[in-house]
Amino acid sequence: MFVGVLKTTLFLSEPQSLKDKRRIVKSLIEKLKNKFNMAVAETGMLDSWNYCELGLVCLSNDAGHADSMMSTAVNFIENQGTVEITDIHTEIIPFSSR
Repeated sequence: MFVGVLKTTLFLSEPQSLKDKRRIVKSLIEKLKNKFNMAVAETGMLDSWNYCELGLVCLSNDAGHADSMMSTAVNFIENQGTVEITDIHTEIIPFSSR
């Protein structure tokens, strides 16, 4: 089993307040959860109006599939038009249960 971890930093140009930012980020998180069945959370830059850090995690029995899921999620985020990806870090962690 493999755990795919994706950490991405996003730039949001629209928000004029933290309330605006939270509305945009919450919508994006829900879309990602529903479309990809991944765990998604806002993990950093909580007090910034224009930046957001998201963490996404997926589980798969194949490392290539986990990588593909993360790549597809990144493409989905890029195509939303409301945010711009400024940084991406991915990691695939082998996991064995005993």
